[in-house]
Amino acid sequence: MRVLFCPESFTGTLTAVQAAEAMAAGWRRGAPHDDLTLAPLSEGDTGFLHVVEEALGGVTVAVTVSDPLGRPVPAAVLLVDEGPGRTAYVESAQAAGLHLLNADERKPMLTSSYGVGQLIEAAMAEGADRIVVGLGSAATNDGGAGLLAALGGGDRFALSGGGGALSDLSVESLAGLPELAGRLAGVDLVVATEETLPLLGFHGTSALGAEGRGADPAQAQELELRLGQFTDLVNRVLPPPTDLLTGLPRRIEREPGAGAGGGVGYALMMLGGARTSAVDLVMRAWDFDALLRRHDLVITGEGCFDWASLRDSVATGAAQAAARLGLPAVVLAGQVQVGRRETMSTGVAGAYAVAERPVDVASAMADPVGSLAARAERLARTWSPPPGRRAG
Repeated sequence: MRVLFCPESFTGTLTAVQAAEAMAAGWRRGAPHDDLTLAPLSEGDTGFLHVVEEALGGVTVAVTVSDPLGRPVPAAVLLVDEGPGRTAYVESAQAAGLHLLNADERKPMLTSSYGVGQLIEAAMAEGADRIVVGLGSAATNDGGAGLLAALGGGDRFALSGGGGALSDLSVESLAGLPELAGRLAGVDLVVATEETLPLLGFHGTSALGAEGRGADPAQAQELELRLGQFTDLVNRVLPPPTDLLTGLPRRIEREPGAGAGGGVGYALMMLGGARTSAVDLVMRAWDFDALLRRHDLVITGEGCFDWASLRDSVATGAAQAAARLGLPAVVLAGQVQVGRRETMSTGVAGAYAVAERPVDVASAMADPVGSLAARAERLARTWSPPPGRRAG
């Protein structure tokens, strides 16, 4: 049997590449006769760059950028020459990810996306005419103001003070925006994310995401107010483009994906960026349909396969792609919180948990590689019996 392993990261424990390797190691023990291929996937969050490098190769350039609190952290830009052009891939989580902060440091009134702008600046310095920004969960809630500061869009100190400082801005604080937009006019800017939150509103990034970044309810409301003031200023300095369908100015702050990464999506889209599905982008990098045609079984997975996974996730994306070609797809997750009836509607043939009971979670987290490999070994004996024996 030919088996394709295409998980995403197991948040907080394993990158997508590590998860794929652990699954394959266990499967080899359970079904040594199988041919295995690893094609890890990503939603644009932590590990995005590693996944793209596995798929496309390229040259990695090491850089140092600021973390959400302004401390230096190592990061990288992946350069891939594609025809006459050069694409740079960057991972916003390397500069603004929640994992960079301790629990008591998660203060979205103060944290800044400045380091994400530094990554984009580094990509431009390498001559990239296409920049793909992997954008996932972030520790920031500043609407991308820090990013604009790093790129020369205005007053560095005023813009990089975090979400709580947005109400102190003036038109003069954003004086560099028109020039920055002109500098990026020749760059194809891609926002690769599965997040569809708008920047503002009851379903916006502050309302639904700020508390996860460390804000209390009152601060979340304050951040919403200040982001609204920020977008009003931006629109005065750099009027938004006209919507071709309505003839009215685009409300970029209301568009899906503008709230991604605490509003970094808004800043990128305001500068001409276009949102795309990170999962679809990585699948294209792998030429995923061609990979599927060479395999008999697909194994995907994530940290927790839950109700949200049924809507937008690597697991359901991989399963649906497999189903279109008549291939079975199995989810192997840290925890499974949905039943078989719900998973079948997404094309998933079966969903299996590493931690099958709540009491198993602690031991699984203590040895994520070993526990995932052990569960994959058991799964292999179910789905891939030795030659000459039929399953069942």
